[in-house]
Amino acid sequence: VQLQASGGGLVQAGGSLRLSCAASGRAFSTYSMGWFRQAPGKEREFVAAISWNGGRTYYADSVKGRFTISRDNAKNTVYLQMNSLKPEDTAVYYCAADVAGYADTRRDRYDYWGQGTQVTVSS
Repeated sequence: VQLQASGGGLVQAGGSLRLSCAASGRAFSTYSMGWFRQAPGKEREFVAAISWNGGRTYYADSVKGRFTISRDNAKNTVYLQMNSLKPEDTAVYYCAADVAGYADTRRDRYDYWGQGTQVTVSS
């Protein structure tokens, strides 16, 4: 499985971005997907996850109410809509796939990782 994240960029505080993660392979619809982020000097942290059919979603407390994860299995793509962005959201954002399919907040449960896309929020 190959994952290609895109959509990052530079945005002012209060603005919005939508990240996309395109996956290769026919098994995408059976995987749960997650977004993680890593700021300079910090560990990679969980942001959001969605189960294989979109029936379950999970969010980090820091993004709840501002970010929305969704997926389109027909397009092999998962999205992260980010609204009301804050400078502390600045990080490299990674998408990841978990073949178990049930969605998980734990980084070590994910089997495949994309290359990351930079999000920078200016104050």
